[in-house]
Amino acid sequence: MMIDIDRPKIEGSVAVGDGRRIGFAEFGSATGRAVFWLHGTPGARRQIPTEARHFAADHAIRIIGLDRPGVGSSTPYAYADVAAFADDLITVADALGIDAFAIIGLSGGGPYALGVAHSHPDRVVAAGILGGVAPTVGPDAIAGGAMRLAAFSAPVLNIAGAPIGKALSSVLRVARPVADPAISIYGRLSPQGDRELLARPEVKAMFLDDLLHGGGRRMEAPLADIVVFARDWGFRVPEVTTPVRWWHGDRDHIIPFAHGEHMVDMLPDAKLFTMHGESHLGGLGMAVDILTELMTIWEQQDA
Repeated sequence: MMIDIDRPKIEGSVAVGDGRRIGFAEFGSATGRAVFWLHGTPGARRQIPTEARHFAADHAIRIIGLDRPGVGSSTPYAYADVAAFADDLITVADALGIDAFAIIGLSGGGPYALGVAHSHPDRVVAAGILGGVAPTVGPDAIAGGAMRLAAFSAPVLNIAGAPIGKALSSVLRVARPVADPAISIYGRLSPQGDRELLARPEVKAMFLDDLLHGGGRRMEAPLADIVVFARDWGFRVPEVTTPVRWWHGDRDHIIPFAHGEHMVDMLPDAKLFTMHGESHLGGLGMAVDILTELMTIWEQQDA
């Protein structure tokens, strides 16, 4: 049974770069401590669990979900590397009157969250990574997982990613009426942890809401992510000095648990939270714990 899901408190886009825009959706308290939530690959600005939205409203937290380029209200754009995204996020933060903030990155949002923390340690109080992608090239690289195929396909996608994405987006627009059963089918084909999570009505409602508001070009963005992830990220992981808390399922079938261990070992100030029995989407079911942990770090720094 599908349930209704609350709409964002504010939704729109901010001018960034040269004639581009980044879409955002805001949840929780308009005056609370700010948390930027970066969606997975694929995903869009509304890929934020209902528990996180309600917790934010009750605990004076301001959550801002962003569309990456090519998704929702964001202009298509190819970043030179992961680090280049930081300038766009900071422009959005400035436009929304946000100085200090925490940042959360799910899966493909993880590299971008780390890139922002690296570029602006004076503004990022803490970072939470949920099953984040690890580098595939350079001294910080680790092999295996879904990124093995991504690294192999990146040269092709660098040339043909945009037209392939347009074609897939066209198929997705036609397939919108069957989006609800498609989410159910994906859940049944997933490992037990993700299957149980996607069976929860509020989680399914969140994914459907995000899917239907991701825009007509939404499949160009994940292909662009793959290209950027397969390059040098533009920073070294051990150079990220911001406190990082990393949640990873020990049965993750997309980004192996060993990748999370590898990243946490390289980060100077990091802690790994093992989600026993959970797969790739398990972090979405830990939203309250994640926000609580990041707010605790913030309070300790203020003290």
